Amino acid sequence: MAELSLDDGTLWYERTGEGPPLVFVHGGWMNGQAWQPQVEHFAEDYQVITLDVRGHGRTGPTDATRYTIDLFTDDLERLLSHLEIERPTLCGLSLGSMVVQEYLSRYPDRATGAVLAGAVRSMPPVDLPSGMKPFLSPTPALATALSLTGPRTTFRSLLVSIQGTTGEQWLSVDPAVRAQALEAVDDVSRSEFRKIFEALFRYDPSDLTGVSTPTLVVHGEQEAPLVKGQGEAIVSEVDNGQRFTFDNAGHLVNQDRPVAFNDATGAFLDRIDVA
Repeated sequence: MAELSLDDGTLWYERTGEGPPLVFVHGGWMNGQAWQPQVEHFAEDYQVITLDVRGHGRTGPTDATRYTIDLFTDDLERLLSHLEIERPTLCGLSLGSMVVQEYLSRYPDRATGAVLAGAVRSMPPVDLPSGMKPFLSPTPALATALSLTGPRTTFRSLLVSIQGTTGEQWLSVDPAVRAQALEAVDDVSRSEFRKIFEALFRYDPSDLTGVSTPTLVVHGEQEAPLVKGQGEAIVSEVDNGQRFTFDNAGHLVNQDRPVAFNDATGAFLDRIDVA
């Protein structure tokens, strides 16, 4: 892996292959390894770039006392500038999909294309009355859970709270994929876990009106219904959107159905003529 110096830390990234740039942004409490099935598939024809977002993986903690999706997007911009990439195709998973959406909101026509896996616009995935979010924040309870049980058990509790309405296979239908996700959580400290959660919870959906970047939204059939609804909203809001739902897949759809996901992404890239 390579590293990029930030004002308050170091961002780790990896670049594999040559060709048009595909940039992958992972989900919350994960790392760049979440995209390994895509790296192996696309590196023959593309310059594939993965990164570990602040607080995650080898990047780990930074000195920022507060994380935001805006800050994560700033880091993505720094990386693109460092690598001299002007027209990327961006792929985001879960939290990473928020980062990609924020980038599209800032630059409606700069990216060649965007792929949003497990796409979510807000957490919780439902519209709340204006100004009410701070009063409904579960952060105090989360902080208590983190101090008593640690990141892995707290992450499991978050999954259980979602599984109560969607079923036990919400995160992934594959036990090996779920185990890998839990192992990635072990790399996240208590303080970083909280900062990541607060970045997700505080984020208000980006305005995608007028975004002309071709956008592909992909969900698993076991995805939470409210999240699927947000995916439909994304497709209806952008000028050039398309959406797939794959059966036998959960939130981590790119890992549950790697062949189908890669095929759909490859067809999308061919359609928008990335090369």
